[in-house]
Amino acid sequence: MARDRQSIVKMSRREGYALHPKAHKALVKRTGMPGANPNARGGRNSKASQYSLQLREKQKVKRLYGLLEKQFSNLMKEATKRQGQSGQNLLQYLEQRADNAVYRAGFAPSRRAARQLVTHGHFLLNDTRVDIPSIRLKPGDVLTARPHALKTEYFKKLDEVSPVPSETPGWLKVDRKKVSVSITGTPAREDAELEINEQLIVEYYSR
Repeated sequence: MARDRQSIVKMSRREGYALHPKAHKALVKRTGMPGANPNARGGRNSKASQYSLQLREKQKVKRLYGLLEKQFSNLMKEATKRQGQSGQNLLQYLEQRADNAVYRAGFAPSRRAARQLVTHGHFLLNDTRVDIPSIRLKPGDVLTARPHALKTEYFKKLDEVSPVPSETPGWLKVDRKKVSVSITGTPAREDAELEINEQLIVEYYSR
């Protein structure tokens, strides 16, 4: 399965946004973009064009959720065809991914880790083994860790590797003991990162 193997810290520095929990410290230490002269023309401190702002926002969100360009583009096309605001439709689709639900439920410390758990088949979707992280969840669906997965060191030490999140989105009902999450609704705009400017992404694809 294709995925972006670039350093998440370097990508975070490029976007000026922590795409992974471990990138927070790196951004505090080095605020500039990667490269010998990050403040040269085109760097974050230079005046960015509207196209540059649109591109960077698209790249930030694409990398935040771990999608490749074609996947992200196809999702944007689908969001545009659907009734409603295209940007919010896009964010809803991204939030409804199985790997994102595992991350939001607190069963993984990052989306990358959640993607790996799903890809390795550690979860059941409605009692059926699932290994597709991009599968879109709908109200009534239930994701549960497989019995054999619960015997692994990862899940035995779940509270250490992935502490209980301070807040769980309202569209998810989590059973920490059973390592299960039920989909009770659809994600609202506020369930996605507030720092995202989805309108810039819509404008990018509208060129």
